[in-house]
Amino acid sequence: MARIGNFADNFATNLKVGAESAPDQKIIMNDIMPDLAEATDQIQTVTGEEFNALVLEGTGPIAVEFMSYGCPHCRTIEPVLQRVAEMVKSKVKIVRVNVAIEQELASSYNVEATPSLIMFLNGRQVGRIEGPSPTVASVMTAVTHPFKR
Repeated sequence: MARIGNFADNFATNLKVGAESAPDQKIIMNDIMPDLAEATDQIQTVTGEEFNALVLEGTGPIAVEFMSYGCPHCRTIEPVLQRVAEMVKSKVKIVRVNVAIEQELASSYNVEATPSLIMFLNGRQVGRIEGPSPTVASVMTAVTHPFKR
């Protein structure tokens, strides 16, 4: 399990302070979301190749968050999604795809808004929700409901 630093580093790197941001002008995660600074990152960020191997060729239930580090709604839902990931980790794997980097992958799933959660079961899409309400109950339902029989 990676520290939230993975999220923090990517967030700080991808969020620019103005158009001509210098490397020393990175926004520090602790300044923006201090409650996440010491949290544990339960969600693996995957590339297109990893997505194919883990999600499409994988077995079992997987929820994929299509997100962007510059998206305010994604930042709002992040701590909630982390909590849900911790609660369901033995039942549902949750991963994230950065749409700014994986544009082709996002386009192939018609992701037009972030955050979008798409649920897969044994490599097949079984559900999706765009911009879920940032509450544990709503995210829990979005992540687990498509897998209930």
